[in-house]
Amino acid sequence: MPLARSLSVTSLSGLEEWDEEFDLEDAVLFEIAWEVANKVGGIYTVIQTKARLTSEEWGENYFLVGPYVESNVRTQVELIEPTNPALRRTIDKMNSSGCKFAAQCEQPAHIVAHFHEWLAGLGLVLCRQRQLPVATIFTTHATLLGRYLCAGNVDFYNNLAEFNVDKEAGDRQIYHRYCIERAAAHCAHVFTTVSQITAIEAEHLLKRKPDIVTPNGLNVKKFSAMHEFQNLHAQSKSRIQEFVRGHFYGHLDFNLDKCLFLFIAGRYEFSNKGADIFLEALARLNYLLRVNHSDVTVIAFFIMPARTNNFNVETLKGQAVRKQLWDTAQTVKERFGKKLYESLLVGQLPDVSKMLDKEDFTIMKRAIFATQRQCQPPICTHNMLEDSSDPILNCVRRIGLFNSSADRVKIIFHPEFLSSTSPLLPMDYEEFVRGCHLGVFPSYYEPWGYTPAECTVMGIPSISTNLSGFGCFMEEHIADPTAYGIYILDRRCRGVDESCNQLTSFLFQFCKQSRRQRIIQRNRTERLSDLLDWKYLGRYYIAARHMALAKAFPDTFIYEPQDTTAGFRYPRPASVPPSPALSRHSSPHHSEAEDNEDDERYDEDLEAEKDKVNIRQPYTSKREASCEKAHIAILCIKSQKEHLFFLSFSLVPHMM
Repeated sequence: MPLARSLSVTSLSGLEEWDEEFDLEDAVLFEIAWEVANKVGGIYTVIQTKARLTSEEWGENYFLVGPYVESNVRTQVELIEPTNPALRRTIDKMNSSGCKFAAQCEQPAHIVAHFHEWLAGLGLVLCRQRQLPVATIFTTHATLLGRYLCAGNVDFYNNLAEFNVDKEAGDRQIYHRYCIERAAAHCAHVFTTVSQITAIEAEHLLKRKPDIVTPNGLNVKKFSAMHEFQNLHAQSKSRIQEFVRGHFYGHLDFNLDKCLFLFIAGRYEFSNKGADIFLEALARLNYLLRVNHSDVTVIAFFIMPARTNNFNVETLKGQAVRKQLWDTAQTVKERFGKKLYESLLVGQLPDVSKMLDKEDFTIMKRAIFATQRQCQPPICTHNMLEDSSDPILNCVRRIGLFNSSADRVKIIFHPEFLSSTSPLLPMDYEEFVRGCHLGVFPSYYEPWGYTPAECTVMGIPSISTNLSGFGCFMEEHIADPTAYGIYILDRRCRGVDESCNQLTSFLFQFCKQSRRQRIIQRNRTERLSDLLDWKYLGRYYIAARHMALAKAFPDTFIYEPQDTTAGFRYPRPASVPPSPALSRHSSPHHSEAEDNEDDERYDEDLEAEKDKVNIRQPYTSKREASCEKAHIAILCIKSQKEHLFFLSFSLVPHMM
């Protein structure tokens, strides 16, 4: 299925600097979504991370509108009185009228209303049906029908043009929701999606070609020195190693310094997220590592929430044993240190044979005895409610990876989102990602893909697919993604077995890299974070809003589309593939064996400068200087009966 460059904005350099900015003094922007201050999925991240850039452009004329959820309001919303008199009158009128209608402004401004997903789409339809003077934008982050079809294991992309969309939606009992989404897409002045792959999907399923593709970005934190994020990787990796020591106690017969941590994370959609092909590739990787007598051990984490009733007792015991061994070692160390100190005080060299007495040996023997384990280390860290029918566990049973001593690939299934308060693995998701070596996301259906994007901005290489928005975006803007630690798996033109072989090859080649090669690759990956910064990707949303204003108010605003036929691509790095070189200043630790490898020089600073010239300067608004302290108003409207939306001066109940 080819991806044609046919949208209004398709490349980072395609959107030129504006000759003159729109005058937004009399314009107001409302952004409406079910995930405003209400975390459900990735849309929450989109809105939260994009808010700062949008507020710099619109100042106090930017309002986020979402559902009133009491627990979220207490933790995420600062309650303030609106400063805009018209807005204050509107809210007072709504409150006094039971949130049934809103008062009109005496001098209406130019209003832009941006609606995300079908949950907010009915408000857009009512705006157009009532002919309100509002410029409307509708963004679908993933089509409703597309998500349902892919969950049903259909050959989705090869049959996009063949689906009877009305029948398919009716068969899945989502026809009313599908109609809202389709109506919103057709009624909006501007229709956008988050990726090229989703644009093609929307054109076939929603029957409208998107006007602009608006990729999702992140707020990128840049470090003043390159080695800073490498140090963060080393610190987080050591915490993961501590967990591994406890989880594999009694069977810790592999070298943790030659252990690679891989992970997959996200919603528990076994096939859509590619967990099935990942497990199969791990089985093949295990065979390759064993027959090649590799000393590398791979530990693959599956972070996908599932139904559980508690932590696994054996897993908790492992962490308790690890802590007990640590306490024992500290006790013996203190006793040893005290004897050494007293010996030195009297001016005598210590007799090593007398530094440890029988009591010390007894303590250590008891600790070693406690590490005896008759069973294999557990696969799952929790007690699963549906153990016999769980897709991941059933696949593990089929491929036979049970964390045995002979296996070079170990599996840990953590069916719960990570939290720093967990007694098992007390790490936040961001900290955990920083400590891993590779993120693996071989998704079949992924409209964008925040997980590989988050890996990139943290300098962690990742595997994505050409069926994900992120993978297509990176292929378009990077001449050689693999050299930058972005592995793109072909799931569009290959069968499942071929894709699995390609994924196995990626993993095996990664395992053969030296430590210095991985450091160089992480440096390159982290430099790509500029591509995913909202300072650059925010341009697409700016273009969408300007286009909507020009369509709704042609007498006041004019939008001229830019020529986007040519876009830049990141060049191929100076040394390809990543190879050992003399880049010691960016490495927090060194290996003598690897320091002797000097077959190819690698000037990291020079290569970074070459990459920087391919990035445009970030967008800066004329309002930015005066709006540094501007706040973002979040309207959380609560009805006496249900949670309701205030959608561009219209109120719509949450329809499921």
